[in-house]
Amino acid sequence: MTFNNYRSRKSLIKLVVIATLLFSVTACKKSAEVMNDAPDDATIVEVEKAPFEAPEGMVWVPGKTFTMGAKDSDAMAMPREKPSHEVRVDGFFMDATEVTNDEFSAFAKATQYKTVAERPIDWEQMKKELPEGTPKPADSILQPGSLVFNKDVEGVVDMNNYAQWWKWKIGANWRQPYGPGSSIEGKGDYPVVHIAYEDALAYCKWANRKLPTEAQWESAAQGTETQQIFTWGDDSSKIGQKSNTWEGQFPVNNTGADGFKYVAPVKSFDPNSLGLYDMAGNVWEWTSDLYNEDYYQTLPKDQVISNPQGANTYKNRQNPYQEEMVMKGGSYLCHASYCASYRISARMSTSRDSGSDHLGFRTVATPAMISAKN
Repeated sequence: MTFNNYRSRKSLIKLVVIATLLFSVTACKKSAEVMNDAPDDATIVEVEKAPFEAPEGMVWVPGKTFTMGAKDSDAMAMPREKPSHEVRVDGFFMDATEVTNDEFSAFAKATQYKTVAERPIDWEQMKKELPEGTPKPADSILQPGSLVFNKDVEGVVDMNNYAQWWKWKIGANWRQPYGPGSSIEGKGDYPVVHIAYEDALAYCKWANRKLPTEAQWESAAQGTETQQIFTWGDDSSKIGQKSNTWEGQFPVNNTGADGFKYVAPVKSFDPNSLGLYDMAGNVWEWTSDLYNEDYYQTLPKDQVISNPQGANTYKNRQNPYQEEMVMKGGSYLCHASYCASYRISARMSTSRDSGSDHLGFRTVATPAMISAKN
């Protein structure tokens, strides 16, 4: 089966009105194999102590050297996750959970900030990142909104055609996750969604935080270990117990056997060994790394890479027209039969202006950032 870049705001708008749209397709393995328990040579590192007490809502992620990228025993590993390489990341603080509706509400109230999904669409800017000659969609389509998963899918003819389970919803945004008439009332502890990259950066600036690099994110997901496949170890049979993912037949039937059919409140599942919640499943999380599908292949071999900041150039053969950023962690839509992105090494991408009802973020801060602020 294949897995599509369904996350692009521009792409879905075009898909609605342009029959000749080029789909952005990336490959995914057919099915997951049950993996064994942690390998005998798995290394547990001694936890480096935090220089001072973690800010409220954050967790200290100790500095360490670990294996980044696909592990040899990972049957679902993708080419863009290879080759694995040794990375050293200095210690930092990370949000224990994804940023919640309550936390983003405080930011929006204090700054009067409007997210990308709440703003008018600028066609003149949008067409600069589309194939030359792309016709302008109807004004009725070019309205503020975002991508929403279609919960009423009854059957799928072509798994390459993501429009069968995604739709552009005018009026959908973080305040109205499923469009007009929906609300986040009573859902303050749910992760905020429909967040574009610049929305996450704006929140970070206000909160004196940063988005994690991909290396920081993987270091945090590994917890006190260095080379496990999942945040809990290597046993894929624990996916439903440890994370909010799709259970049933994707995308037509989610049994909700893990307790949730769609987005779950933060802290609904056990944390990893450092006390970080939802590093697998629930909603995707932005990182600060520019996406390059060949990035790992360009890294020097046989040496430890210190605090990598990601690729300097963008590369995605399936979507060359607009730069995308790396996102990590998978979401409630991830399923072994389609795309097992709840693995630590899994890396996907989306354009900066794109949000959806399964994309959020969490933030990090270095000790120097916290000290300077205080």
